[in-house]
Amino acid sequence: MSLSTRHLSVGYHQKAIVKHIDLDLPEGKIIALLGPNGCGKSTLLKALARLLTPMQGEVQWQGKALHKIPSKQLARQLALLPQTQPIPEGIKVKDLIAYGRSPYTGFWGKTNQADQDIIHQVMQETGTSELAEQLVSELSGGQRQRVWLAMTLAQDTPYLLLDEPTTYMDLNHQVELMHLLRRLNQQGKTIITVLHDINQAARYCDHLIVMKEGQIIQQGVPSDVLTRELLKSVFSLEAQIHQDPIAKTPMCVVE
Repeated sequence: MSLSTRHLSVGYHQKAIVKHIDLDLPEGKIIALLGPNGCGKSTLLKALARLLTPMQGEVQWQGKALHKIPSKQLARQLALLPQTQPIPEGIKVKDLIAYGRSPYTGFWGKTNQADQDIIHQVMQETGTSELAEQLVSELSGGQRQRVWLAMTLAQDTPYLLLDEPTTYMDLNHQVELMHLLRRLNQQGKTIITVLHDINQAARYCDHLIVMKEGQIIQQGVPSDVLTRELLKSVFSLEAQIHQDPIAKTPMCVVE
């Protein structure tokens, strides 16, 4: 297990949101963090990305404490797409996406042909090529989300951490994104993502981690995790579990 936590507690302003978590994240999978608002999903993801300092315990990368790994080295292993991003003024889409190559470029940030090839590829994959010359500040919320995703993918890391990546996206772009994550996973990337849509997580993710009040309640493959009892106790949902007729994965139907 490359990414793990040991007795991890983390939060804000001296208040722990995530409490005493021991977690081994399976390699080579698409992993969804699920749970009600405020349960600690995004807080855990930020701790995994070293954006938050643990109050207790630690996050480990290949058995070594994450805070001991040099920043540039870590940036070549983990890439994070945060839940919200600033709206930069006066910067074009192609230039923002190119910032994703900063862990690999020299002091002046000059990209070479290999960098440009990666930038071109991720722009095609995220449908942002036609936006290349536009200013980021002039884009819709969904377009900006795809641009930030492209910048994250340009980092070209084996681990991707995505906090609600479908935010602001219309339905067709959500589906395109989830299919893209599948392709990236098939290429060898481990993807850890916070999602709100339970059925989306069950259909596209290999491993679910369900949280409530800062604790991990259940984890495993969707067919084992999603039960009527769990949906009621964690999400306060009265629901039935059926098989998705196309994907053959569990599907939650609210009563």
